[in-house]
Amino acid sequence: MANEFNKQMPFSLQAEQSVLGSVLIDPEKFNDVVNKLTESDFYLEVHKLMFSAMHSLAMDQSRQIDPVTLTNAMVERGDMDEAACRSNIMVIINATPTSANLNDYVNIVKEKSLRRQLIAAADEINDLSFDDGESVYATIERAEQLVYGVSNGMQNNDLKHIKDLLYTVHTNLVDLSKDPEKFIGVQTHFSGLDNYLVGMHKGDFIIVGARPGMGKTSFVLNIAENAAYKGKKTVCIFSLEMSEEQIVERMLSTEACIPSTKLRSGKLDPQDWDKLGQAASKLADCNILIDGTAETTVSRIKAKLNRVKGLKSNGLVIVDYLQLMTDPTQGKNGRTAEVSAISRALKLMAKELEVPVICCSQLNRDLEKTKEKIPTMADLRESGSIEQDADAVLLLYRPDYYDQKQDQQNRAQVIIAKNRHGGTGKIEMAWDPQYTKFSELSNIEEPG
Repeated sequence: MANEFNKQMPFSLQAEQSVLGSVLIDPEKFNDVVNKLTESDFYLEVHKLMFSAMHSLAMDQSRQIDPVTLTNAMVERGDMDEAACRSNIMVIINATPTSANLNDYVNIVKEKSLRRQLIAAADEINDLSFDDGESVYATIERAEQLVYGVSNGMQNNDLKHIKDLLYTVHTNLVDLSKDPEKFIGVQTHFSGLDNYLVGMHKGDFIIVGARPGMGKTSFVLNIAENAAYKGKKTVCIFSLEMSEEQIVERMLSTEACIPSTKLRSGKLDPQDWDKLGQAASKLADCNILIDGTAETTVSRIKAKLNRVKGLKSNGLVIVDYLQLMTDPTQGKNGRTAEVSAISRALKLMAKELEVPVICCSQLNRDLEKTKEKIPTMADLRESGSIEQDADAVLLLYRPDYYDQKQDQQNRAQVIIAKNRHGGTGKIEMAWDPQYTKFSELSNIEEPG
């Protein structure tokens, strides 16, 4: 097929044949292929049908992929008649030099597929650019989404058949049964919270809500350090309220157990310097990236994240905080609509980049007028669709913030108000205001 400029669309006949032929020669290699290619990555329809039939055979543990079973499967599915199927399979096998170079064949097929996707994205961007009825900011946002989708190999708008999804889920379950820790996701390393969340997984959008002074920034920074140091994850922190240096100072105070007032004043004794050196050495070993840009958008954050190596499927993103962000495409529609659009965009970003995203959020002032002052999801400020977009909503509450005389001094509650993947409940934690540090209590509550 040629485009409007009569140029042949990119594809490699021999590479597509060699991928399928390699699987027929060595069926065990299908798992290597299916992890990198989808049916839509093949250009020729006959190759799409053949790959789909291989998928079906791979799902059936009682059958192996070979020329006979593949022919039978394609005939049963009504893809083509037996003679045509046998002929195509023989052509493919004869065109395959060796299965040893399968990875190279796969890479060629994927590259050609991405080029075709880029051409399709460019065509759509071209059409959008001529549409005066659409906001230019919305057009730019859509253009960025299209290009990011291609760059991440995810530009596939076709409906997915359940059999393809079943294969992926089945493979994941088999791997998980062999190694239960393999797909735990990103842990907070707060046992009580991890019991509820069972790890923060790729695509998860998690809201941490609290009134000012409750410690939401400290809470997410504690999680960031735990994930980076204990979990060996790549953590990206976007702070719209504090500079990069202030974030690092806060983390040094927590790790070194030196009051933040001492760090700000510079009045450190020799013992403090020793602790500071140890803390700095530990943090330096963490793969933590920090951005302190005061004004930013989801598009700018996504552009920066797209350049971070090792983030996809092995990282964590933290944004502090939601209400300080802007969306130029929605500003004229009111603040509630703007915040709702930002919330939705952050959820989509988490899904596209395949990372969990934690975002801090302010709570409404009206909470202060209630008797108990214990937050609920209804208190999310300018909420709109925030609670709908979030996979989990964690609300922080410190009783001693409102009553210094009561018996729960330096205690904090993490209220799991929403949990799409599990139960809701409450976790009691210790809070050390000197070092802005949350830590676990011994009486960890199990999810109900």
